[in-house]
Amino acid sequence: MLETPTPSGAPGEARDDSQEAPFGPPQAAELLGALRETFDSGRTRSLAWRLGQLEALEAFVQEREDELCEALRSDLGKSRFEAWLGELGVLRAELRHTRKHLPEWLRPERVPVPLPLQPGRAEVVREPLGVVLIIAPWNYPVQLALAPLVGALAAGNCAVVKPSEIAPASSALLAEWLPRYLDPDAVRVVEGGVPETQALLAQRWDHVFYTGNGRVGRIVMKAAAEHLTPVTLELGGKSPCFVLADADLRTAARRIAWGKFFNAGQTCVAPDYLLVDRAVEQPLLDALGEAIHRFYGEQPRQSPDYARIVSERHFDRLVGLLEGSGQVVFGGEHDRGERYIAPTVLREVPEGAPVMQEEIFGPILPVLTFSDLSEAIDRVRRGDKPLALYVFGRAPEAVDRVLSETSSGGACVNDVVVHLSVPELPFGGVGESGMGAYHGRASFETFSHRRSVLRKGTRLDPPLRYPPY
Repeated sequence: MLETPTPSGAPGEARDDSQEAPFGPPQAAELLGALRETFDSGRTRSLAWRLGQLEALEAFVQEREDELCEALRSDLGKSRFEAWLGELGVLRAELRHTRKHLPEWLRPERVPVPLPLQPGRAEVVREPLGVVLIIAPWNYPVQLALAPLVGALAAGNCAVVKPSEIAPASSALLAEWLPRYLDPDAVRVVEGGVPETQALLAQRWDHVFYTGNGRVGRIVMKAAAEHLTPVTLELGGKSPCFVLADADLRTAARRIAWGKFFNAGQTCVAPDYLLVDRAVEQPLLDALGEAIHRFYGEQPRQSPDYARIVSERHFDRLVGLLEGSGQVVFGGEHDRGERYIAPTVLREVPEGAPVMQEEIFGPILPVLTFSDLSEAIDRVRRGDKPLALYVFGRAPEAVDRVLSETSSGGACVNDVVVHLSVPELPFGGVGESGMGAYHGRASFETFSHRRSVLRKGTRLDPPLRYPPY
């Protein structure tokens, strides 16, 4: 049975039982059957259909921008610019990049044929997988539902999108409008919570793409294993951020504060905690305070640019993490009625503090110090491999040492989060932070089968390969 997820989970909280018709395994099976019939007809395979769907999806994002921004404001308190920067702008860039390069990606890839098999022609052909399931999270409820769909459509698949019920306004908007823009026989949206997700996972899909946390990721993978269905798991983890003694502290502070407190910290690749050379701890703290004040003013609660925690349950979890977790340097204020937690920076955080035991996924930034770089690297290596790793420093030797002696899904030097914006950098985790990748061509490849084809003529047929030997 699916469990209610923690920080970055997708299926989850209390559902609305007032819906008219329940969605269970029979309905899921019927839906899958209809989509498979569409796929088997062959209509999704043509380049024209794929480009048409991508153009329609881009039109949806562009024409419904006002409604999408309002839904994101309702669900997460996102400002219009933050909604555009973190969701709609990212989607439009992904769509434009995919439309531009899709004809090239679809070309068969020629490979050499060994001499004994000549004459012949060998090539790798990308084919659609079939009917895929995309389970989206609540923290970026539009972008993380539609970005995988870009890859699924580009590869010629039919798809079911399951938005997160924890972001109800965004979920309802996708359910209402996507069928009006996309081929309704090939793309469907299923709303609901845990029961609906269970019903979907009980079916035999050709691929399951899940964004969320590791606990629910295991449930998704177990369900997919019943049908030998491949999965992509975009998970999370405690992404560390190194600040070396020679770092540009003012720039580092601005970029760290931006990446950490964007969307009120509810970002899977936000810096989870800092590992700071002890010699520059206080200057960095001062610079962080200055950056927070410049971004959100003296009262971040009143800032139109500062988001809110998605639900009271997640608010309570974050407030609980503050207890026994060190000295509050900045912030710490919170209001359950508004689901508001101030941008908060902690220092002198104990090794066993609650805030260091799980992915924070909120606007709380622990600052840990080290005297020797080996000590900091060892700390990261003792934990699970994170989704992202960041390092600020000027000396290439030290920066390269951090990168070579650690492992993470992705990494960024002298910045945070923005590596996601490079279209041809595959985005994905490693170990506990996930498996598989997407963005740009990686999305197209994720939802494609690389079929090996060898073509041979019949005019030459040497007898050497036939018995008797």
